[in-house]
Formats: sequence, structure tokens, C-alpha cells
Amino acid sequence: MIKIIPAIDIIDGKCVRLTKGDYLRKKIYNENPLETAKKFEANGIVHLHLVDLDGAKAKRIINWRVLENIRNKTNLIIDFGGGIRSEKDLRIAFDNGASKVTAGSIAVREKKTVTDWINKYKDKIILGADTRNGMISINAWEVTTELFVVDFIWDYWLTGVKSAVVTDISRDGVLTGPAFELYKKIKSKIPKIELIASGGVSTIEDVDKLNELNINGVIIGKAIYEGKIKLNELKSFLC
Repeated sequence: MIKIIPAIDIIDGKCVRLTKGDYLRKKIYNENPLETAKKFEANGIVHLHLVDLDGAKAKRIINWRVLENIRNKTNLIIDFGGGIRSEKDLRIAFDNGASKVTAGSIAVREKKTVTDWINKYKDKIILGADTRNGMISINAWEVTTELFVVDFIWDYWLTGVKSAVVTDISRDGVLTGPAFELYKKIKSKIPKIELIASGGVSTIEDVDKLNELNINGVIIGKAIYEGKIKLNELKSFLC
């Protein structure tokens, strides 16, 4: 059964969503992210994807107090991303309640560092693979590299990474449906990786299809906030 993972993205301590990763196309959904997290938990949600968008731009963790607050006042299992650039950032995330940490841009720029983290922290490190037109993007999606996303994930699979969040930037926040073909391609090459789909989910049928494709997890953001997917519709997927 696919793992349901709602997303809370943070700017200035508030729960927001961007469109295609554009910071200028920001919509605030709640001034208090804890309220959103509690609503998720009250509806049977177990996992949460928490992203520090300020941290992603600043290249260091900024909104760690939001993480700490949600962890202290809910039982959600939190994977945290955004601004993880050093061992210090990693420790801040873990010390303030993250169960797992997503390594994105740093996984491109400093492979040895991230490989060392994988060896040390095992499955507590998730590979963040943000892609535009099949290529890896970094630095809050401002820079597109020449790395093919499938090759990038395969390379890290060989180093021992077990999980990857793959976000199709062109679909993020626009409710046009997930990148099904991309996810099928990744799964065909690396069938044992825990693959978490992100970007474009707009209906419960999208979740059904990802589940049928044996995708391990799905991050859902705007579809929930805009009421396209009701929380009670997700209960059949919750274990």
C-alpha cells in the first residue's frame, strides 16, 4: 500500500505552497503550521513532509522551531528538507524532531559528504531528486544541472541510499497529474528503491494509479489545501 505523506512548506514560519517552485507565486494557507499538522494527524495521517523553503534559499536551516513545535505537539513521523548543507544542519534537524532528512542540493554538490551520511545514518537519509525535463535541479530549483534524474538516483542507490523523493518541478503546485512515466522508468531500473512521488497530484485517482504502479509513497500538498482531495478520501490508504 502506498504511503500517504502530506506536505507542509514553510516560509516566514507560515504554511505556504509555491507554483512550479516560484517563490514569487506563493500562497499562504495557514499562519500556524502546527494547526495544519494537527488536522492531518486527526484524520489518521502518520507521516509528514516538512520543507523549510527559507532554508533552501539561505542554504542553512531557518525554520527549525516549526519542526520542533510540530514534533513536540504531534506524533507525526517527520521527514525534513530544505537548507541541509552540513553536518550541523543535519544535527539541528534530528535534534529538533526529524525522523528522516532529505538531502537534495548537497547530494549533487558534495557526493562524498552525503555518502558518508548514508553510511552513518542509514535509512534516516532520503535522497531528494528534483527534476525539470528529466534533469536534476538544485538551489531551490533555480539551477538545472546536466545530471539525468534516473542516473542520479541509480548512482546513489549503488552507494546505499534506500529512499528517494522525486519531484517533477514542472508539475509542482499546478495540479496537472504526476509524472507517471518518469516514476515507471525509475522503478523499472531500480525496483527495490523506496520511491516517493511528488508534484502534480490532483485527484484521488492519481493516488490510486501511483499505488497500482507500486510507487511506495506520495507527497500531497496543494490538492489537499485546495480541497481537490479530501482527507477522508485518503483513509483507505492509511495503515
